[in-house]
Amino acid sequence: MIIVNLDVMMARRKMSSGELAERIGITQANLSVLKTGKAKAVRFSTLEAICKVLDCQPGDILEFKESES
Repeated sequence: MIIVNLDVMMARRKMSSGELAERIGITQANLSVLKTGKAKAVRFSTLEAICKVLDCQPGDILEFKESES
């Protein structure tokens, strides 16, 4: 299972969803889909833009955890 920690990084950088969405060039609705982990995929260009704006690494945003089955 992939956990998305985007909200954690945004809080650390004191950045709102609206500001991040505007700076990376996606809609707030699409950013919300990413933040909630409901996205089926993320473009590398989007991930790169997020990392650039939040000054972080992909591993700061995405985390892998074994599914409990």
